[in-house]
Amino acid sequence: MKTFDTKLLFAGMACIFMCGNLMAQDDGFNLSAQRSEDQNVLRIPGEKKNHAEWVINPTPHKIIFDKSGKLDISTGLALKDKQRKFSRDLDFITSNAKGAKLTVDFGAKVSAKEGVKAVSGAYALSIGKKGISIIGYDERGAFYGIQTLRQLLESPMAKEKQLPYGEINDYPDLADRGVVEGFYGTPWSHEVRISLIDFYGKFKMNSYLYGPKDDPYHSCPNWRLPYPEKEAENIRELIEACRRNRVDFVWAIHPGQDIKWNEEDYKNLTNKFNWMYDLGVRHFAIFFDDISGEGTNPNKQTELLNRLTDDFVKAKGDVSPLIVCPTDYSRLWANPTPQGSLAIYGKTLYPDIKVFWTGDVVCSDLTRETLDFVNSRIQRPAFYWWNYPVTDYARNYLLQGPSYGLDTSLTENEVSGVVSNPMEHGEASKLALYGLADYTWNIAAYNPLDNWERGLNELIPEVKDAYRTFAIHSCDTETGYRRDESWETKTFRLSEWNDKDAETLEKEFKKIEHTPSLLEANCTNRLLLEELRPWLVEFEKLGIRGKNAIELARIYRSGGNYALFWEKYVENLMTPEDRKAYEAHKSGTMKLQPFYENAMDDMAFGFLEKLTGEIPKDYKGISSFNNSGTILTKLMLDHDTATYYTSAMLQRPNDWIGVDLRTSREVSEISILQGRNSVDDVDYFDHALLEYSDNGKDWNTLMDGMKEQYIIHWKGEPVKARYIRLRRLDSERKNYASVRSFDVNPLRPETLGFHFTADDIHKAMYMFDQSLGTSYVINKPISFDIPTGTKGYTILMNKPAVPLTCRFFNSKGEMLSETTLDKPFSIIELPDKQVDKISLEGSAEIYEIIPNK
Repeated sequence: MKTFDTKLLFAGMACIFMCGNLMAQDDGFNLSAQRSEDQNVLRIPGEKKNHAEWVINPTPHKIIFDKSGKLDISTGLALKDKQRKFSRDLDFITSNAKGAKLTVDFGAKVSAKEGVKAVSGAYALSIGKKGISIIGYDERGAFYGIQTLRQLLESPMAKEKQLPYGEINDYPDLADRGVVEGFYGTPWSHEVRISLIDFYGKFKMNSYLYGPKDDPYHSCPNWRLPYPEKEAENIRELIEACRRNRVDFVWAIHPGQDIKWNEEDYKNLTNKFNWMYDLGVRHFAIFFDDISGEGTNPNKQTELLNRLTDDFVKAKGDVSPLIVCPTDYSRLWANPTPQGSLAIYGKTLYPDIKVFWTGDVVCSDLTRETLDFVNSRIQRPAFYWWNYPVTDYARNYLLQGPSYGLDTSLTENEVSGVVSNPMEHGEASKLALYGLADYTWNIAAYNPLDNWERGLNELIPEVKDAYRTFAIHSCDTETGYRRDESWETKTFRLSEWNDKDAETLEKEFKKIEHTPSLLEANCTNRLLLEELRPWLVEFEKLGIRGKNAIELARIYRSGGNYALFWEKYVENLMTPEDRKAYEAHKSGTMKLQPFYENAMDDMAFGFLEKLTGEIPKDYKGISSFNNSGTILTKLMLDHDTATYYTSAMLQRPNDWIGVDLRTSREVSEISILQGRNSVDDVDYFDHALLEYSDNGKDWNTLMDGMKEQYIIHWKGEPVKARYIRLRRLDSERKNYASVRSFDVNPLRPETLGFHFTADDIHKAMYMFDQSLGTSYVINKPISFDIPTGTKGYTILMNKPAVPLTCRFFNSKGEMLSETTLDKPFSIIELPDKQVDKISLEGSAEIYEIIPNK
């Protein structure tokens, strides 16, 4: 399932709305024009409950405890395993022939007497004077009853080695519940797979579909070949682990990209199935997702599936019905007509073959509406492939939030099963899978927020609070399938400051700062800690810079010591190395990093305005898209054409992207670079016009009817404007829109009004651009003439690597005097003698050279 490879090259984009871009597969299959997401972030339903007595996941359908009587289990339990199937599954009990009786049995007759529902996995568990009884409808049901007993014994109610009398009558709502390892990227290690299979069994999930896209023997180029000996042995061990945990190991093949609809490839496919059968596989799936070419033919697909059912599934006798992922697995690009692929499936595909569906888009909520759409066409309840918490489209994120977006009114009549496609970080995916296990077992009772709180304690009980701090701030991807994040944290802009909110937020940042060390010291799950560690390193840094931003804001608001403020300000800036590291392992993207970014930007803007007495030329990016209010728009104003602002949603009629100049200005030149490149990118306005406005209401045209232009340049008689925008005209294009740079009145040496020299004259102009968002690193001497009326300069720089030598020259080029600058905030006072030129020599990053009048 292609969930898209996204590479965003900037920090912390954004509050509640979003970003993202789409990349085509290496094989040329391009989904860029096919994806659309709702960028609104929905709140997490449910509420936290008090689980002082017991915690059972998934939530049982019926559970009654009678505290008037209790069973003493302090001496252990005497097992009576009537069918001799479960002795190895009860290693968590203390066996004692003289202890309380534990009876385990299963079967249609015995379960009917106990009122157990006649579905696979159903069970009844009773606790009374005679002991504990577990009766399953089938072996799997009895196993699930054992898992419930395990959790009861781990609950607070069993702390004194006594269990209250009670009854649990339980069953799964859906026949298929589990996981599809179907992501792009590094497949799970064998150790992690085994750990996950044990997790599935413990929480009553019964399906594990093995289909990692980067397994070459699952997909191209080697799907026709048998697994090498080592890989084959690993699969045998996975099948055995699944057997122990009563999980169906479903082996999937992905042949569609290069399959030939001929007898030779049919033979290749059946040979591969027979090899897998000999390894122990009894459940099979065929994926036709994310392909192009002749393999997408739905008639050929159903013909193949039906033939395999006759020749292989029925012939073997012990193989379950096939599962298929169609090429049209999402409503976004599925042909809804009777001639469409889904309708062809409905008309021609054997009714017992299960059909995957991802919803309205690739990553989307499970809703009744999307099921009504697909089920009416495929003529059966769909098998839902939920692309969460997968991050193969955004690998620099680790999703640790609640599992929500799942309709709690559905039944098996609408959806045959649900599987989650997790992250390549298998252990870190368990928190989401804990939720999916709960939902698929007891849909109507599912409480996402409460489940998440319980799941945190399940994964790292020894340091739950620290894990919770990390998890609550590591939920969103900023792109595609948005997830709520940091919902207990209130952030604010500098203009909204109040001391109470600032103190509360400061405490949270301090807690974030210390969370990684607590997890490192106390987490006993080695595999999970290894997966979390790269993000924990950056999480600590996020806490430090957020805490420092609040301290800095207090200095800024006091309005007194400019030198102290600027020194602390540059200390709290992210270096290019900091930003690169954060980009690789992001968290806190919805509120925390945006707070830091916005606070630093707001203080820089206000500070420069105080120093100059003018509105700085630190322009703001704006657009008609939902993410216009986020710091993502800075990407088109950062003078780096490798980064870009992206709409993160499909372009619509009259959409636009532009800049707010913050005040009315004379505009005489505009340069824009659309798209992620200027050669063959698809994310741009291919029919557009350039407009300006002084009030944001009345617009005038500068350039009209531009078609297929990545590079846009206008130069002419000055116009008075505060707003400039590029607006979409009529077009068939529905891609995202991206802009790498949007430059208004670009600085040129001849427009500065004075002469200066530098090693790189164009980048050196950042020292005079009236913006603290840019800087220039000097390693070689620079010099500049002093305009008439200038009494001195304020130099804003980072801490100099070596002190700067400032020399003063007269009009004849004679040096009059010199001084040393070694502070980030330095003021140059001109000597009494006539000074015409200043030179600076040394090594420092200079943000702005401000003339003092």
